[in-house]
Amino acid sequence: MTDDETASTTPRRLPVTDVSLVVLIGTSGAGKSSFARRHFLPTQVVSSDFCRGLVADDENDQSASAEAFDVLHYIVGKRLAAGRLTVVDATNVQPETRRQLIRIAREHDVLPIAIVLDVPPGVCAERNRSRPDRQLPAHVVPRQHRELRRSLRGLEREGFRKVHILRGEAEVAAAEIELEKRYNDLRHLTGPFDIVGDVHGCRSELETLLTRLGYTLARDAEGRPVDAVHPAGRTAVFVGDLVDRGPDTPGVLRLVMGMVAAGHAICVPGNHENKLGRAMDGKKVTLAYGLQESLDQLAGESEEFKAEVRAFMRGLVSHYMLDGGALVVCHAGLPEKYHGRNSGRVRSHALYGETTGETDEYGLPVRYPWAEEYRGRALVVYGHTPVPSASFVNNTICLDTGCVFGGSLTALRYPERELVSVEAEREWYAPVRPLLTDAPGAREGRPLDLADVSGRRIVETGLHGRVAVREENAAAALEVMSRFALDPRLLTYLPPTMAPSPTSRREGYLEHPEEAFFAYRADGVRHLVCEEKHMGSRAVLLVARDDEALEQRFGVAGPGAIWTRTGRAFLNDGELTAAVLGRVRDAAERAGLFEELDSGWLLLDAELMPWSLKAVELLRRQYAAVGAAAGAALPEVLSALERAAGRGLDLTELTERQRRRAADASAFTEAYRRYCWPTEGLSGIRLAPFQLLAAEGANLAVRPHDEHLAWIDRLVDADADDTDADNTGAGNTGADNTDAGDTARKEPMLHRTGRVLVDTEDEASMAAATAWWEELTGAGGEGMVVKPLASVVRTVRGEGRPGGLVQPGVKVRGREYLRIIYGPDYTEHLDRLSRRSLGHKRSLALREYALGLEALDRLAAGEPLWRVHEPVFAVLALESEPVDPRL
Repeated sequence: MTDDETASTTPRRLPVTDVSLVVLIGTSGAGKSSFARRHFLPTQVVSSDFCRGLVADDENDQSASAEAFDVLHYIVGKRLAAGRLTVVDATNVQPETRRQLIRIAREHDVLPIAIVLDVPPGVCAERNRSRPDRQLPAHVVPRQHRELRRSLRGLEREGFRKVHILRGEAEVAAAEIELEKRYNDLRHLTGPFDIVGDVHGCRSELETLLTRLGYTLARDAEGRPVDAVHPAGRTAVFVGDLVDRGPDTPGVLRLVMGMVAAGHAICVPGNHENKLGRAMDGKKVTLAYGLQESLDQLAGESEEFKAEVRAFMRGLVSHYMLDGGALVVCHAGLPEKYHGRNSGRVRSHALYGETTGETDEYGLPVRYPWAEEYRGRALVVYGHTPVPSASFVNNTICLDTGCVFGGSLTALRYPERELVSVEAEREWYAPVRPLLTDAPGAREGRPLDLADVSGRRIVETGLHGRVAVREENAAAALEVMSRFALDPRLLTYLPPTMAPSPTSRREGYLEHPEEAFFAYRADGVRHLVCEEKHMGSRAVLLVARDDEALEQRFGVAGPGAIWTRTGRAFLNDGELTAAVLGRVRDAAERAGLFEELDSGWLLLDAELMPWSLKAVELLRRQYAAVGAAAGAALPEVLSALERAAGRGLDLTELTERQRRRAADASAFTEAYRRYCWPTEGLSGIRLAPFQLLAAEGANLAVRPHDEHLAWIDRLVDADADDTDADNTGAGNTGADNTDAGDTARKEPMLHRTGRVLVDTEDEASMAAATAWWEELTGAGGEGMVVKPLASVVRTVRGEGRPGGLVQPGVKVRGREYLRIIYGPDYTEHLDRLSRRSLGHKRSLALREYALGLEALDRLAAGEPLWRVHEPVFAVLALESEPVDPRL
């Protein structure tokens, strides 16, 4: 056997990247289709002949080639977009044909790979003659072969990243495809990981951080750290920008390179490594942004070490997919469409990010906010742009917390999602743009921006999908938010509107509990809680354990805040606000809630009474005026009717109707007066909390309502105990103290929310709740709110699949209270009122509820203020939708 024969029959391994575009090149009859069938799955192969058959019902109809290749290119594009290995089976001997395929590969950021089947033209012609369905003119194969031979030397210049040329039948037959993983595919590594943000030469801080994370440092004979090992086998991951600006770039490189070489760390490049590597290779670069400092520090190192540094930086891969694809680590962030892809564009985005083309007031490029639009499955961890503190945004997190600028060095423990930071030892390099500003939200990443809320908005919620906000509604909300709302750093939640129960079918009733029970039973909800509805004004309370706790979390010192459903400060008196918050804080402290929830602050939903405390102008203009007018006019009307009857006129029916109107007017006045009483300081103020919304790191609003009511009972009892203790203590002399705080101690301020549990499959249970409602409303109470006990509930579709969100609560108001809402004589018009439409109100209630919980989820996750404000602002915007205000 000759050497040539041995070479031709030796198996030839052809490395092919697992996600790439493989272009088969060869004359007709070279065996491309047979080769594709032998080495690839049928679904991976896109054949020009097959596409020609799709459009012309004849695979050999050359007149349909243009349309056939349109189809082929479309299919190839769809497969590459989905990350599928794709093989093109066509002659592809002409440069313009290959150029289109390379363009498609580049559009989808995958590698184009050429496999050439260079088979003698005589063999190809013979194979074509043996196929009865393919009889080509004699000149076709020689012409294709000439075009093939002219193309061989220039395939790499055309853009193919790998070129495999198989010469002759024997090499084609002996070839074996060897699938290779992409360099960035480390999905088999599942961690756990400790992902470290931008170090920038801060070697001492890096040592401190690794030690705090549990790593044991290894040092060389000179005492320099050269490795770090975690006893539990955790792996460190560095997001790049190890170098420049800081005091010890060589020390950082020595440590990280040692960890990577030992298999204890992974590293991706930053833009500073990219630039330093080019400078060390002798390329012309601008010596700015700390590069000169790194070069000066490296000048004192050995040539061997510098060679190792150059090799290390050349070998860094733009980004890595880890943990089965659930984690992506890169330097400057990466949209989902680039995950696992290979191209110059992907590398550029991973190193530098994307800018808008604009510059800010400091002359720095404005970064495109890709993370705000990210909706990918993988958690993307990156650095590059310094932020005062790390926070999650749409399943992404930036770990560059500006250590070299005097900030901190931060690591993310994965999969725990815990952040660990060490403060910088000093400001090593003065930033061009200040790391911290006074603008709301700036310390969490970036300040609030008008663009976040202006125009038509779409807000993603975890409970209710996408919620749209109309442009005109956003404009109305912006007016309120900018002119009247309290400090936006504190305004982290707005309560939703609440829909009424379905209209009652009972004679004389507009609303009745049985409709609420039946509606929930139809939705598959068995266990309900009926809560007493206090006739006050809705109030949200942010209660701080101390000034430091509020400053640490919200950036605002003080006792907290109380606000209305529209985000305005509830009380205009700052001292009175502080006194109310102080009472709640003391009760929470005595009840042990701060300690139990491990939080320095609490967010509560409540009713603040009396109604007249906040709605005095409404009472004066709308309700008192009606009562006064009726009280002045109707007695005169009745007197005139009685005089007329005395003269013999038959006015019995008219007189009775006016007497009913007078009685209704009296009942109307009595109804609203029940909810009004004078207050002085804290004296007379009553607060009825009914839900603990949030604490540090926790959205409590999703907990079952019986848990909330148990917490509230403890608050109320603690306030009562505190009041009793002060009233019976040695310091209580019985003097007539008028100070707000002293006066408050003479009466409880927190009030219990009555409740009844209901089983919708138990008639007796529903009857008992109805009797309780009748007792409440008969004594002048407003009514009750009926809620699913489990708080967040979905309907059940077929086969047990979850359906839509169930109403979080419906209000069932009493007959007399409804006089305030619908007018004194509303009972005369029940037939008309029973036709009221509730659909829009119910939809509004669900959307606002989902937005409120979304805000609390983002608050609990530590997301930046602008992210929390997005759903908060949307709630306020939806409040301007046109809906009957009486519902």
